[in-house]
Amino acid sequence: MRDLPPNVIVAPGVVVPETAVLAPFCVIAEGVILGEEVVLGVGCVLAAGAQVGDGCRLGNYVSVGAAARLGAGCQIGDHSTVYPGTVMGAKSAVGSNSSVGKPPRPAATSTVKVQADLPPLTLGCEAIIGCSAVLYAGSDFGDRVFVGDCATVRERCRIGNNVVIGSGAAVENDTTIGAYTKIQTGSYITAYMDIAERVFIAPMVTTTNDNFMGRTEKRFKLVKGATIGRGARIGGGAILLPGIAVAPETFVAAGALVTKDTAPQTVVKGFPAKAVRPVPEEELLP
Repeated sequence: MRDLPPNVIVAPGVVVPETAVLAPFCVIAEGVILGEEVVLGVGCVLAAGAQVGDGCRLGNYVSVGAAARLGAGCQIGDHSTVYPGTVMGAKSAVGSNSSVGKPPRPAATSTVKVQADLPPLTLGCEAIIGCSAVLYAGSDFGDRVFVGDCATVRERCRIGNNVVIGSGAAVENDTTIGAYTKIQTGSYITAYMDIAERVFIAPMVTTTNDNFMGRTEKRFKLVKGATIGRGARIGGGAILLPGIAVAPETFVAAGALVTKDTAPQTVVKGFPAKAVRPVPEEELLP
């Protein structure tokens, strides 16, 4: 066993490479695998079976749960937690005070049921997760995803490659977001939504999924968020009512209230929103 700083606890059988740097008060449990040139800050805790790839850098007081896997070159900020079983792709970065792979725990009065066999979270390569973000177990994130500070993504979501989820945005459970979609600061993406690729959602957009607003048992069969087609654009402060279909290349003006399905390549505006003209051809995606 190589010489280690004082107050570092390493379980028997764990190999600490000569190139690894461990700060005081780290705890490394049995079965942990450390790559070359790993750097662990003060007070890091690696639970049983965790794997930390070559060149990973963990800040102070980072916790990595049992059997979690960090790909080569990952960076984790101070006081962040990577929950058990979570898989992070190579060169991904997490800011300070964030939770990656958190198990859901609904309120006592919530109608959301916890899935007992929820799989761990998976995060693709070169993802960037901001500070104080919370990503829940059971969701899959593609490569080069960006999640801003204080954003939340709930369980069973599917997030495509190169998606941007802005600071303070909330993505609720069972939602799919296609590649290259951008969701801006403070937008609320309700549960059970399907968002196609290359959609743009401006700041402070609100989406809804329950026409009964918590009343009657009937609502459980009808809960559904909006479906947003490829290349649609939703302006700032717009509101989408439950179950509507925003067609591909629709342009929803800022502040609009969308109460019914839209036509493709059409500008809608107003409260409630009405079609006003076609989207100019030069604005359409290839």
